[in-house]
Amino acid sequence: MDLQSHVRAIANHPHLSPAQKQTQIAQLADQSLDYPEVSLEAQQALTSGLICDLHEGHAPYKPRYVLPDYREALNKGCEYLELAPPTDLDEAIQFLMIMYHHVPSVTGFPVYLGDIDQLLLPYIKEDMSEDYLYKKLRLFWQYLDRTLPDAFMHANIGPINNRVAKVILKVDRDLQQATPNLTCKYDYQNSTSIELLSEAITSIIHCNKPHIANHQLICKDFPEGYGVASCYNSLPLGGGAFSLVRLNLAESFKFAIKEYPTENDIEECYIQHVAPRCADLLFEILEARINYLVEQSGFFDNHFLAKEGFISIDRFTAMFGIFGLAELVNSMMELKHAEGRYGHDEAANKLGERIVGVYADLIQARKVRYCRNQQVLFHAQSGISSDIGVTEGTRITTGEEPETLSHILAVLPMHQYFAAGISDIFNIDETIERNPLALLEVSQGAIRQGLRMFTANVANRDLVRITGYMVRRSDIEKYKKEGSRLNSTVLGSEAVDNGKVINRCVKAL
Repeated sequence: MDLQSHVRAIANHPHLSPAQKQTQIAQLADQSLDYPEVSLEAQQALTSGLICDLHEGHAPYKPRYVLPDYREALNKGCEYLELAPPTDLDEAIQFLMIMYHHVPSVTGFPVYLGDIDQLLLPYIKEDMSEDYLYKKLRLFWQYLDRTLPDAFMHANIGPINNRVAKVILKVDRDLQQATPNLTCKYDYQNSTSIELLSEAITSIIHCNKPHIANHQLICKDFPEGYGVASCYNSLPLGGGAFSLVRLNLAESFKFAIKEYPTENDIEECYIQHVAPRCADLLFEILEARINYLVEQSGFFDNHFLAKEGFISIDRFTAMFGIFGLAELVNSMMELKHAEGRYGHDEAANKLGERIVGVYADLIQARKVRYCRNQQVLFHAQSGISSDIGVTEGTRITTGEEPETLSHILAVLPMHQYFAAGISDIFNIDETIERNPLALLEVSQGAIRQGLRMFTANVANRDLVRITGYMVRRSDIEKYKKEGSRLNSTVLGSEAVDNGKVINRCVKAL
């Protein structure tokens, strides 16, 4: 289909809103341009599906993920938006509401809303009643969902227990909105953080939000401060990620067999030859995209966030993503005539960790211009709606998940490697609502053992976690008949059809 036919099909689509049509048509225009200059081998890697740039476009003119320092903006005011520093809660909320509309990302919507509780606490007075605060934050939460209809929009709370965080959790479970996504930062050495975790567990049981982030572990990776954005991505505060390019490990096995057909030891061949070649190709594509963004697009020279100091280029990194580890490991085990499968067998799990460790070393050794500390960060990429027959990140294949404690122990060793984010979804029977303390203790124990992010999906809730973002089952049903105001419902519907994400194996805890 030619470009005009594509545009016409979008323009005439019966279930897309005018805004959704506009976004998709703009993406087509971007895709019609020549790709940033890369080698023929790199082009072939993109075409074959070995490497995927996640449809960021052929002319990177904005970073994929932007995490402004909203506290700095509230303190200084914003000249570009003609906003003075707020003096009370109403002004602070309005300031943020206005600013969010001007924060770019790959989706066109802000993927990071800041540590909402910490941003608003300075404007909370002791004489404000809980009812008053609840109404203010409920209206704020509804505004976000109705005007920024994208489930990759992500708010943070914690790690310290406070009035605002607790009210946000109550508002979130009362409204049952897919947006915004939410993470509760948890510091297991702080007693008030444990109190906040208890509130967060109550919310998880009701609406499958929030994620629980291992605050101590992530702080070590980002001493300058961090935010959790989009699905579950940890990135530097006041910076973000230029780009995310991912390697399909399932396809890398096919690449290995094709390129090295006479090798007897596929594991060693992969480690010694295939992994370095794949990493070089991904770095070539990633660096071409970064260079275009920094050197040609003018973003960091002209955007008000950079000019006014709310972001800084030296706090931006890039993300080396992988997915399909389960398929790669299982294919290698089958080739060796071993019966074990990833997530269920010690040898298979150790093979998976060895592969991940090799890529982590390759990433650590590579210096990349313009990136924070000249380093790219490793990311377990959670899949996209068009993925078929390949497992997200380093997760266990959907439908093969073991019981919850075994599941946690199987994937826990992977979490040390992925500074830019990893999230395994632990699927739990709805009977957990009768024993919330069990979920609290399991999440605490997992994080103490080194789990980077604890993410639970309680069965039979309207809100279901797709990859890292949320979609309501009822919205998917409605979308198939008449469309949806939420952009992410479209992706969620495709993921349900292609990835069978609602067929996850549910276990009692």
